[in-house]
Amino acid sequence: MPTPVRPPIASFVQIGFPLANNQTDALGQQISPITALKKNNRTPNSVIMAQLEHIEAIEKRLWSAADTLRANSNYASNEYFMPVMGLIFLRHAYSRFLNVKDRIEANLPTRGGKRRALSKEDFSQQGAIFLQPKAQFDHLVGLPDNEQRAEAIIKAMESIERDYENLRGILPKSEYQDLSNDTLGQLLRQLNPDELKNVKGDVFGRIYEYFLTQFADQKAHDGGEFFTPISLVSLIAHVLDPISGTILDPACGSGGMFVQGARIVGEEHGANPTEKLSFRGLEKNQTTIRLAKMNLAVHGLEGDIQKAITYYEDPHALLGKAHYLMANPPFNVDEIDADKVKSDPRLPFGLPSVNKKGKVGNGNYVWISYFYSYLNETGRAGFVMSSQASSAGGGEASVRQKLIETNAVDIMIAIRSNFFYTRSVPCELWFLDRGKPKQHQDKVLMLDARNVYRQVTRKIYDFSPEQQQNLLAIVWLYRSETDRYLKLVSQHLEQSLIAGDACFESEADSGEPIEPLPAFVESITALRKAIDPFLTSLKKGGHQSAPLEELEEAEALFEKDVKAFQAAIKKAWERWQKAPYTNAALTKLVDQCEPLGNAGRDLVKQTDLVYKLVARLIEVCETECDAKESDDWSSRDVTKTRKAADEARKLAVEQLKQVRYFWRQAHWLTSRFPDGKLCDVEGLVKLVDRAEIETNDWSLTPGRYVGVAPEEVDENFDFEETLREIHVELRDLNSEAQTLAKFIQKNFEELGI
Repeated sequence: MPTPVRPPIASFVQIGFPLANNQTDALGQQISPITALKKNNRTPNSVIMAQLEHIEAIEKRLWSAADTLRANSNYASNEYFMPVMGLIFLRHAYSRFLNVKDRIEANLPTRGGKRRALSKEDFSQQGAIFLQPKAQFDHLVGLPDNEQRAEAIIKAMESIERDYENLRGILPKSEYQDLSNDTLGQLLRQLNPDELKNVKGDVFGRIYEYFLTQFADQKAHDGGEFFTPISLVSLIAHVLDPISGTILDPACGSGGMFVQGARIVGEEHGANPTEKLSFRGLEKNQTTIRLAKMNLAVHGLEGDIQKAITYYEDPHALLGKAHYLMANPPFNVDEIDADKVKSDPRLPFGLPSVNKKGKVGNGNYVWISYFYSYLNETGRAGFVMSSQASSAGGGEASVRQKLIETNAVDIMIAIRSNFFYTRSVPCELWFLDRGKPKQHQDKVLMLDARNVYRQVTRKIYDFSPEQQQNLLAIVWLYRSETDRYLKLVSQHLEQSLIAGDACFESEADSGEPIEPLPAFVESITALRKAIDPFLTSLKKGGHQSAPLEELEEAEALFEKDVKAFQAAIKKAWERWQKAPYTNAALTKLVDQCEPLGNAGRDLVKQTDLVYKLVARLIEVCETECDAKESDDWSSRDVTKTRKAADEARKLAVEQLKQVRYFWRQAHWLTSRFPDGKLCDVEGLVKLVDRAEIETNDWSLTPGRYVGVAPEEVDENFDFEETLREIHVELRDLNSEAQTLAKFIQKNFEELGI
């Protein structure tokens, strides 16, 4: 049997390709994989990651600027968010407008030597909004201080609403009247940085979502319930994997489910989402509907979102017609009028328990029943639900049993607490499939992802892109999509090796080449050069001797290990390229790359150690300098060079960490699924049949079936940094205690006590 050809590597951020480690330049000289990527007009994944991190920094800076300006208005955060989101909408619309304008103009028909004028239809075909000259962001930014910016923004919004019926009455207008001219001028300029004027891709779509995230965190509108964390929305969308048809969200909030569903079709299936998908939504809050329609528009999408209370109204009449359903409904609602819904055709399993007040005791299974009923005979649903629902008793258990007996329950994923901005409770993702294949009948995939997360802030968690992909890989194995699993393992390894090469050759946001490890070595050399004249003036055997000797030993070992690391990367590339594209070969390759991942981790420690030792030597020199007047010591030069070395250290450390990080993602998969097939993994996943579910009271709680995961060591835990943070916090608390004690003493004295 011939060896399978290694296919292209599919990624969420780009389509990559296998690197040949023996590519050469025009002079016949061997070139590195990074250079080979550029030679083939490809961008290294590590470079793309750096660009995404750069965008994240811009997002934070824009948010900080916008939030700071709120202090210059009379608006509270729940009033300020809509005019800000309106300007983000305008800025993004302008970005999409510019991206397609030249291409549209080049293809316009001519008559009598003249091209016809641009039209709304030209831009709609390209997923962009046509903007009249006075609605273009540069025009608004360039307005002089003597012109009323609020009036100009209102006219811009009105011109868009005239051209787009689905946005009429949606865009913010009157909200700008209470913002001062200066504040609006600052806000417009802050949202229009030069570095974003030439970016490619859906950057402002990301920024729009980021602002939604921040306003949700502030509970600036509707208690923040309008926003589902992108991490969860993206996982739901990828598990559902929509291709074409109607996507329904009966509790659509700000429309994030629609946006992610469209991304699957556009970025991963290579189709036009506006041609393949139609979006239908229900939402009770008019302000949230405005956010959702703006969110769709900034992503070049349109949808029919109706104002309705879903418990009692069904204006889309999609019973049994939806191809896909995605939702994050309100949890544990206890005020649904039982009389109004008891005969609703969307409740095929009957009502759950009704209390003495005639209310449904808990609305979770009303939602779940509705979601099931909306699907057509092959429809799929993915939704967020309170973790209470999967094992609830009483009338809810009866409804759950009937649902399980339909064979529609497909996958259950448990999510740890603190994934939401507005509630800290854990939740579960439910997936229904009314067209389950024969081999999955009477079975449910139980996946406990509570131990899979990354910490964003002290209070908020999410999935890294790689963690999300690894969870999806389990679903792929469940669906016998082995090739997707193998591509992901190979991609993780590719990214690890590219990250290794990028330690020696990479690229800054400006396009300038950077060499993290060589640059760090050079910075230490420069630092040594700055202090050596003073060192030579000191007596041998002095206080500097021991730290100097320790530094020189560390430098020699570091240099040796860096060379070995570079050679190991080259060897790993050769193995990667020659390895057959089979599970056995990839699993073996992951094991062979473990020393490389370990070397990256060890070099992080050595990099930090070399810097700490040279810093210690500087401290000794400074002590000696205080006791000895010398012209050989320049505090300014040493401080400047030391700061540069510290920056070089941080860059090298971050790049080195990527090597082991991506290797660990590959190892996470191959160590749990060594045969490249779905199997039970303690504490993570189990394929459960209906008989086992019945013996467990028809529970759908994953943790009840998969067992307890073995405890893992957190390699990213920095003991020294944690101690430093504790010390700083303790110092601040002591300072506050002293201030408070003085204040109390003063009050006692004033009272004459």
